[in-house]
Amino acid sequence: MSPNGSDRSSRRPMRRKLPQVLTAGLILVTATGCTYKDFPRLGMPTPVTEEGPRILSLWQGSWAAALATGVLVWGLILWSIIFHRRSRTKIEVPTQTRYNMPLEALYTVVPLIVVSVLFYFTARDESELLKLDDKPAHTINVVGYQWSWGFNYVEKVPGVSGDAKTSEELSAIPQRFKDDFPAAAGGVYEVGTPGTRNPQTNNPGPTLWLPKGEKVRFVLTSRDVIHSFWVVPFLMKQDVIPGHTNSFEVTPNKEGTFLGKCAELCGVDHSRMLFNVKVVSPEKYAQHLKDLAKKGQTGYVPAGIAQTDHEKNRETKTT
Repeated sequence: MSPNGSDRSSRRPMRRKLPQVLTAGLILVTATGCTYKDFPRLGMPTPVTEEGPRILSLWQGSWAAALATGVLVWGLILWSIIFHRRSRTKIEVPTQTRYNMPLEALYTVVPLIVVSVLFYFTARDESELLKLDDKPAHTINVVGYQWSWGFNYVEKVPGVSGDAKTSEELSAIPQRFKDDFPAAAGGVYEVGTPGTRNPQTNNPGPTLWLPKGEKVRFVLTSRDVIHSFWVVPFLMKQDVIPGHTNSFEVTPNKEGTFLGKCAELCGVDHSRMLFNVKVVSPEKYAQHLKDLAKKGQTGYVPAGIAQTDHEKNRETKTT
């Protein structure tokens, strides 16, 4: 058999498989269950906070940059395959180019530009998302522990005495956070176990209540190992680290009950560290705090491991 005939016979199986490959690709694209309304979010859930659209925009921009880079790379690969393939009639080695300075400069400069642009928008949005108000409307200490969550509502609740600023249970929280606590905040708490269930949805884990339209600061502490506080439709999460207090703020703008989970592998029962977030009107939120007080859940649960030294490279708060 001639070499040309051998080449043609070897290509036939590939041609027969091409329709199968295209069909499989079409099935993968159409079987995701996404509608045309979901597609612009690129897999992200609908944001339920005022800060969510900023995160979604960053996510979409990153995908757009990745897609543009992919199209360029795929185009260059196809160009090489089509226009620089081995000739059927010539067997000599094609001309070899050892150096091409314009091309080398291009693939050095372009990645630097791409990374710089991504870094700029990421740093800009991260700084905005982690910015803290001087006096947030509400402060909640989220306590992570193996294998569930506790929520300390640092609030002034009618009939509850105490002061979060001097509470022994909250001694692990650095003073710079306590400075923003409301005065004489006796507070109430909710503490869960892996077997706790939301009474309305029957979803596992304790339920964190939040007021719609009012800014909430989360102060994150851990009692044992590193966890991660993630409310899925908030579109952001933050690590809960023993000996290091993190915080961020959100303003919920949609009522409903949403799922939350630990996003950091923290041990054998990590998958059971689930919780719920229920966003209600400010009036219902205030009534919930009163209901917790009536149940005797007053004061605070221990926040966690105290910070023994200042973290490196932290900017101190200035007034």
